[in-house]
Amino acid sequence: MLFWIFWCLAAFAGSATLTGQLVTWTRSRGLLDIPNDRSSHTRPTPRGGGLAIVAVMMLAALLTCGLYRQSAGIIAAVALPAAAIAAVSWLDDVKPVRNRTRFGIHLLAAIAATSLLGPLPAVQLGSFGSLDFGAAAWPLTILWIVGLTNAFNFMDGIDGIAGITAAAAGCGLAAAAAAAGAAPTGALAAALAGAALGFLAYNWQPAKIFMGDVGSAFCGFMLAVMPLAAPAGLREKLVPVVVAVLWPFLLDTSFTLLRRAINRENIFQAHRTHLYQRLTVAGWSHRSVARLYGMLSSVTAALAAGPFIDPECRLAADNALLATLLVGAGGLAACVFLAEKGQSLRTEEHAS
Repeated sequence: MLFWIFWCLAAFAGSATLTGQLVTWTRSRGLLDIPNDRSSHTRPTPRGGGLAIVAVMMLAALLTCGLYRQSAGIIAAVALPAAAIAAVSWLDDVKPVRNRTRFGIHLLAAIAATSLLGPLPAVQLGSFGSLDFGAAAWPLTILWIVGLTNAFNFMDGIDGIAGITAAAAGCGLAAAAAAAGAAPTGALAAALAGAALGFLAYNWQPAKIFMGDVGSAFCGFMLAVMPLAAPAGLREKLVPVVVAVLWPFLLDTSFTLLRRAINRENIFQAHRTHLYQRLTVAGWSHRSVARLYGMLSSVTAALAAGPFIDPECRLAADNALLATLLVGAGGLAACVFLAEKGQSLRTEEHAS
């Protein structure tokens, strides 16, 4: 326990230190997000702070290789494709890269990780049984990696939301992996949690720096791939943990993309119609929205990781998790509806 605490605290300290330096470095080089009519912020803010998370995670991967030498190849299969994601995302932060180029790199990195780690043949849903993917294992694994990489990137639009969610997901995955005996995966996940918290110290509203694509795409890719580094039989159980923790991001992204596709809108064009963005437009502060998403992710992280620590609570935890997902989804929709209704009433009162 002391080792895991130290490991996470070291990642936190390293990330916080590097992020503080990046605030000055990126501003001096003009790497700023300039507000426009589609932005959720109102003042020029440095971007690219996710470089701190990338640097800490690459160092953590090297140290993990030293600690678990028998798993060095597996760790490299996670870290090297992730480095490619970070590289193209950093280029996109500096100067916009074509969507097809960026997604091409995402696809190649996903294929590389799947080739080295193997496709996910099934997922174990605890008390609710399992899903066997059969011949669809390869395409579904690649879709999972590319989809989560971009979903996390899409959701990084207000202060604190990506950092707090990455921290919750890292903690949940680290606890489950460590309890299940997948120590290398647990080490990487704990480092990600600490690195995300270190970055969050500078990204909480009002943000001194933004994560940028280099951080958000990297975090999404790592969270998708880290469970695949666990031994066969465990990774089928760990991927659902990540899904359970990231359900607010996955729900928000899926709903928004589906609605925009139905309306024949360009899904890659910047907008302010994600559920979290609609809350901020309706008057919620960035910190309030980030707390909401962080709380939802933290609750499901505890429920998803709990059965790995105490198998006897599996049935109760699974039922509680399902209820939390249903109530949470309804609650999130209700928050958006009530916030927008209140904004509409205020607008009418002001007009009258």
